[in-house]
Amino acid sequence: MDHSHHNHHPNNERNSKGTEAADKIPEKTLHAHNRAIPSEGQPPSGHGEHGHDHHAMMIDDFRKRFWVSLLLSVPVIIISPMVQDILGYRLEIPFNMYIAFALSSVIFFYGGWPFLTGFRDEVKKGSPGMMTLIAIAITVAYLYSTAIVFGLEGMDFFWELATLIVIMLLGHWIEMKSVLGASRALELLVSLMPSEAHVIRGGETVDVRIDALQKDDLILIKPGEKIPADGLIEEGESYVNESMLTGESKPAQKVKNDKVIGGSINGAGSLKVKVQGTGEESYLNKVINLVQEAQKTKSDTQHLADKAARWLTYIALFSGFATFTVWLLVGAELAFALERMVTVMVISCPHALGLAVPLVVAISTAISAKNGLLIRNRTAFENSRKITTIIFDKTGTLTQGSHQVARIVSFNPAFPEKELLRLAAGVEQNSEHYISQGIIKRVKAENITIPTAESFNYLPGKGLEGTVEGRSVKVVGPNYISEFGIQVPESDAEEGVETVVYVLIDGTVAGFISLRDKVRPESAEAIRVLKANGIKNLLLTGDNDRVARSVSDTLQMDGFLANVLPHQKQEKIKELQDKGEFVAMTGDGINDAPALAQADVGIAVGSGTDVAAETADIILVNSNPKDIASLILFGKATYRKMIQNIIWATAYNVIALPLAAGVLYNQGIMVSPAIGAALMSMSTVIVAINAQLLRRQIKNQ
Repeated sequence: MDHSHHNHHPNNERNSKGTEAADKIPEKTLHAHNRAIPSEGQPPSGHGEHGHDHHAMMIDDFRKRFWVSLLLSVPVIIISPMVQDILGYRLEIPFNMYIAFALSSVIFFYGGWPFLTGFRDEVKKGSPGMMTLIAIAITVAYLYSTAIVFGLEGMDFFWELATLIVIMLLGHWIEMKSVLGASRALELLVSLMPSEAHVIRGGETVDVRIDALQKDDLILIKPGEKIPADGLIEEGESYVNESMLTGESKPAQKVKNDKVIGGSINGAGSLKVKVQGTGEESYLNKVINLVQEAQKTKSDTQHLADKAARWLTYIALFSGFATFTVWLLVGAELAFALERMVTVMVISCPHALGLAVPLVVAISTAISAKNGLLIRNRTAFENSRKITTIIFDKTGTLTQGSHQVARIVSFNPAFPEKELLRLAAGVEQNSEHYISQGIIKRVKAENITIPTAESFNYLPGKGLEGTVEGRSVKVVGPNYISEFGIQVPESDAEEGVETVVYVLIDGTVAGFISLRDKVRPESAEAIRVLKANGIKNLLLTGDNDRVARSVSDTLQMDGFLANVLPHQKQEKIKELQDKGEFVAMTGDGINDAPALAQADVGIAVGSGTDVAAETADIILVNSNPKDIASLILFGKATYRKMIQNIIWATAYNVIALPLAAGVLYNQGIMVSPAIGAALMSMSTVIVAINAQLLRRQIKNQ
């Protein structure tokens, strides 16, 4: 926000912009496998059951296949000649090879079915991946062992096939549970909406499904109930818990004409609310769509992981066949060469790599949304680790933004203080700017009747003007005074943290009104955290030097830029960037659009309809400066987790692949297909657990 007077649009204009921006968000849904959210056009009341059930059914299917395959594997392992030799026991069972073949056939076709169909899908798409590797490995093992049963010389490895499939199924089952866990926070957002609402029609209360709600319906919300739609309170007052939507733990007091958000929980009071936004228009749905988009959007880090996984697949296929060929050429038996090939293919499956980044993305985006941080641009979020300078907009971010009139000084006896205030209020009533609100609040407190204004006009970054009772009235900031060289009597108003607006009546300065804004209690902590992390912080304001210096000194900031007009903010950011700084900008997302777009990381601050600020990379639902510090630290933690996972997944393959190929065979080190599968699954599980640890990061901030 600019603090030279009246840089804001009035509330209705501001809201329509925010809503318009929100409507541009694509209403796509993520693949049902990965996200439990409503389909396009489906109201949130559907609670996303379809996506959730589908994923749950797939997990259930893998669990069943795992247990059936495990039970059938036990006899296959017990009667295997190789296992008997290793463990030194003898078990003579008639037709043991045929029994092993029959049981392994069931394991191969039933337990291995997801991998075989996955292989078919990957071939159709022309992008071989991990399913291709597993399918080739188990098919080669099965066909070779079957050939042994029906006459080929050698030793079968049905037991390796069985254990390989069992371990693969277990790894997939755990992996899918982790992915489901990652989307839980998003599911919770979806499930926030109640299924029904109490609509007041003709003096009677009727219960209707939430998707039948219309704009301007009057609904009753009883104590303790969830609020079914966005709206304005017509009657009643209560405390409302919005923590699941905004991350703000303290219930907010709501009175007549206050906004309420669908999905928040009503406290002890009864409320009558006029519906403003339902379904796709609702704030909650916009949040869900933003989270969906962020989880789908690939950052530079993700593209890197995808490339690595694809190359690893090609390397694994090549290494597998090369291993087979080399062992045959050096005189090894066919069974041994096949076993090495199968082990190489299994052990080098890029499962862990394929999961390394997407899981971190899903978890970080969902956790962020739950804490009031909405990510629109993943690359910018990950780039928050590079921020060297953060520019803070003053009002409403570092300060409370609720200016109160500190003093009214008249320079003209014809316009005493009350008259000065009354005429100023005539113009101010047309604006929702913080200065206007402060003046109107004072006028109401003194029971002054506000006159109407004609020919109302904005002076962007400078003030407002209009005709009140036939007089030309301008309420302007210091920028206007200095621009036109207007002489004003000396005053001590600017000595403290006061914002001064001058009242010009018929072209002459009749007096001034000063307003004071309090520094938010959380601001000092936010600045301290940023400094501790080596990030410079600057204050940017349209206010004069003294006001800016006072706030900057109070918070021990690194500096300030005062008297900055809206169009100059972008230039100031560019100047810093030209000096090599990586700049983050915080603003209200509409008025500060050019500056937010220019910044390396644009952070829109503000709740309600501003949720879809078009030019911002990240949206903070609350105006709490501590959230900005948390966001940067969480962005760093997220990036660290991604890199840790990528390093683990690739390093594991670099070490395990040569061992699987048998490079240390002469030293007595050899990895069997079953151990290879176990190692592969273990690496996937480690990556999944490491990603889940990200949940702790935001709690510890």
